Amino acid sequence: MRSLQRFGPLLAVSAVTVMLSTPGLAAADETADGKDATYYISVGDSLASGYQPDVDKDTDIAYTDQLFAQLKQRSPGLKHIRLGCTAETTESLINGGKCDYPNAKSQLDAALQAMAQHKGKVAYVTLTVGANDILLNCVSPAGTLDAACLNSKSQSMAKNLAQIAGTLRAAGTDNTQFVGSNYHNPFLGAWLQGAAGQQAAKESAPLIKAANAGITQVYQSTGFKVADVAGAFSSDDFTTQVNVPGAGEVPANVAKICQLTWACTKKDPHPNAEGHKLIAGAFVAELAKNDAPGAGASPTPSEPATPGEGESPTPSESPESGTDTGANDPTTNGDLAETGASSSAPVLAGAGLAVVAVGAAAVYVARRRRTGQQS
Repeated sequence: MRSLQRFGPLLAVSAVTVMLSTPGLAAADETADGKDATYYISVGDSLASGYQPDVDKDTDIAYTDQLFAQLKQRSPGLKHIRLGCTAETTESLINGGKCDYPNAKSQLDAALQAMAQHKGKVAYVTLTVGANDILLNCVSPAGTLDAACLNSKSQSMAKNLAQIAGTLRAAGTDNTQFVGSNYHNPFLGAWLQGAAGQQAAKESAPLIKAANAGITQVYQSTGFKVADVAGAFSSDDFTTQVNVPGAGEVPANVAKICQLTWACTKKDPHPNAEGHKLIAGAFVAELAKNDAPGAGASPTPSEPATPGEGESPTPSESPESGTDTGANDPTTNGDLAETGASSSAPVLAGAGLAVVAVGAAAVYVARRRRTGQQS
């Protein structure tokens, strides 16, 4: 078995806490348009913050930015409170530790403060989180996955996600639409590695499909709509063949993962600008199912997302109205994670049922980032 180091940055983990500067966006949100303003609050990890490996930093091409631009066309007074934190886990989103938010202990706290301050004016809340939870903790020094750790962390991730989504939902009003998302499958990039990679890509598909079903169940049980990112990326379409320059005929899902992410070029699962545009479109499609904000379905009781997790999340206490939101536009040095066309894919795909229980976090593995950077 190869060592962790021989996997290079793909499986290496950094525990660096990133300190953020106070962003300019917060001031704009607090001072512009007054009574006529409505708000979009985006919450999550590096998908929400727009990390791009080619420039090794967060960017403004995130799906959250592109979604905001589209929503603002319909609601000119809409403001974006951008809270996404690269490297965020469900635990750190609740408790803090990855990114700093002025006057807030965590990203969830910052979101709740923003929702309290702008009570009745928050039109949209989006959430993407969970990918970092498992593999920041469950990858051994040899580069293998610890099945017991996976099963344990999958339960805590589902519980945390339910708490996050449920708490946000409880802090909203009938005028607020809440949307989370499932995940694309960057393991499909392994297809380009030959027979072994193609087998790994095929084996990953049912695992990611099961994981997305679990994520969807958690969201729907807390009253969130679910943007079908996996569907937008044609993640299960191995039948349709597409010609990819330099690779020849490949399944449509492989072609899309190469077109829409960095998985086939930099072995990095982050969507590129085109991928983020497609993700934004998946959120728009979900929001368009209802003509008016807040017209979505109420939380529907469902089976527990993981064994033993039968209780509804308990909403945390919201700050008093008027509290500084600490809204952020973070540019961090953490990372959602990296995976895709690499020798780790067969290891992950071969983890079998243990990975099914993990949820969408199984898609990603952590990537070492340079320390000592602040922005």
